[in-house]
Amino acid sequence: MAGLRMSVVVSATAFLLGLLFTHWIADSVTLWKSPETQTDSRLWTAATYYAVLMHGVPQLTYVYGAVAALGGVTICWSLRDGNAGNLMFDGGSICESIWQSNSFSSAEFPPRAPVLYLVAIAVYVYRVVPNLVTNFSTLPLPFSTQTPAGSLPEFPATLRQPALELASSHLVCSVVLTGVLALQAGRWWAEQADDDDDDGEAEVDDKGAETSPETSAETDRAEPEQLRKREKAKAKAKA
Repeated sequence: MAGLRMSVVVSATAFLLGLLFTHWIADSVTLWKSPETQTDSRLWTAATYYAVLMHGVPQLTYVYGAVAALGGVTICWSLRDGNAGNLMFDGGSICESIWQSNSFSSAEFPPRAPVLYLVAIAVYVYRVVPNLVTNFSTLPLPFSTQTPAGSLPEFPATLRQPALELASSHLVCSVVLTGVLALQAGRWWAEQADDDDDDGEAEVDDKGAETSPETSAETDRAEPEQLRKREKAKAKAKA
């Protein structure tokens, strides 16, 4: 059962990481560029991506939410067992989430942020989603993909900061999700080491059980010989 729970957590985390990696199309031209090289063309590329994302199939949102909730429920289920490994590694995921959430001020991060199993969920729900809905869901795109960069309109100053905040939030989520994968890898390694130790102790016990009858038989043979030697010594002493 522990292996199944670990597989669910790793699969859900990897799935969410894959979703975040798709945002690299927009994040690579905003957060990872210096202000001197930041152009309206790059900002419009990011804005276009976010606008297309908001006009996608809404049913996919429920799929993403279900996967995230499944991972959170699985970690909470592991903690309920009280196992030392679960408390160390799954609890470490939650402690990491709490530490990351404390890095935000109360104005930026809600005090009742739900810590399911990752701060990434809270960051996405409270920082990414409102940003997308407010700034990019109704964004008019006055150009097509074939529009030359020189003829693009000036990028709105009100959207510059939201675009950068989206990229930074995606980075935070990616780092924390990667940390959870590292914790689960450490848990798997620790459990494998424990299993190897248990197998070694079992082999030693089996060998001891196999040699104990031979040892007892040798002891039984040695006792009569000692008795004979003692009797001979007594007979010589009397003579």
